[in-house]
Amino acid sequence: MFQKILVEKNILHHPNTKKILNNLKDPHIEIIESYEDYWGKVKKPYLQKRDNLFLFLAKKKGQLIKKTPDAYGTDGDNHFYFIHAYNCIYECEYCYLQGYFHTPDLVLFVNHDEIINEMARISKNYPSVWFHAGEFSDSLALSHITDEFDIYWDFFKKNKNAKLELRTKSVNIKNIMNKEPLENIITTFSLSSSQSSKEHDLKTPSTNARLKALKKLSDKGFQLGIHFDPIIYQENLEKNYDKLISDLLEKVNIDLINYFSIGVVRFTENVYKEVKKNYPSSKIHLGPYTKSFDEKIRYSRPTREWMLSKIKDLLIKNGIENKKIYLCME
Repeated sequence: MFQKILVEKNILHHPNTKKILNNLKDPHIEIIESYEDYWGKVKKPYLQKRDNLFLFLAKKKGQLIKKTPDAYGTDGDNHFYFIHAYNCIYECEYCYLQGYFHTPDLVLFVNHDEIINEMARISKNYPSVWFHAGEFSDSLALSHITDEFDIYWDFFKKNKNAKLELRTKSVNIKNIMNKEPLENIITTFSLSSSQSSKEHDLKTPSTNARLKALKKLSDKGFQLGIHFDPIIYQENLEKNYDKLISDLLEKVNIDLINYFSIGVVRFTENVYKEVKKNYPSSKIHLGPYTKSFDEKIRYSRPTREWMLSKIKDLLIKNGIENKKIYLCME
């Protein structure tokens, strides 16, 4: 998967570094002073991730946990995201990372103990608080290599006022399945219709594969969440999502689904410029798009409201309570 692995000198003997290197087959390692001296210093085209991907192992410096944007999670709660990695092995046409960083190369941070300490500090200030993983990287895709979840499970088992959301498109759930289901750890999957997934979610597990992973977690009693995000306009949108919701609820215990978020595809100007360059013939460009209330490029408000209301109506028709549904970044 990785052409080269670059490891910061100061974390070479860190237990988590050793664990990662042991889980990689015959890695070609280069020792460096700091990942920041190399990573993204020279612009590397996003699509080079297909055949020329580097992996950096590093210590995250600076702010480890950040406040989320508005409408990122459920209403009325305090939401933060923590940074355990940069970039993703998957390739989705709409991915904002292609216009966010100057490189597709991955960084895995190993100082999870410091992230936990910061979570403990923040948790003391709130009666209820959320921590989200997966803002800059899929939270499960490389979990068989990083194997960092023991320390997080221990923290959230002891701190009931804190909740952890693991956001993913991965079916790499082996390390989760070996854990004890906790009420305050929620594994959430981004799902789109089979048509949309085939057209836009490149090199990711199929919708059907994600549904099978959800069933395995549901059967063991894990708390779950669903993100219908981003929704991309397509013919038969209502029919396709009606089938997706029916297929999901056939496999998953509805009582274990904590929430559904729904949101339409959206871009910053920089990201959309990269999307047009990287995927010029994609149906994602059918739009039409307009600059929205937050300067992001979205469908027009009437189109968005029609799409979101259709999906929300389908959820309610299938027995989902209104209070479990929220609009993401709207």
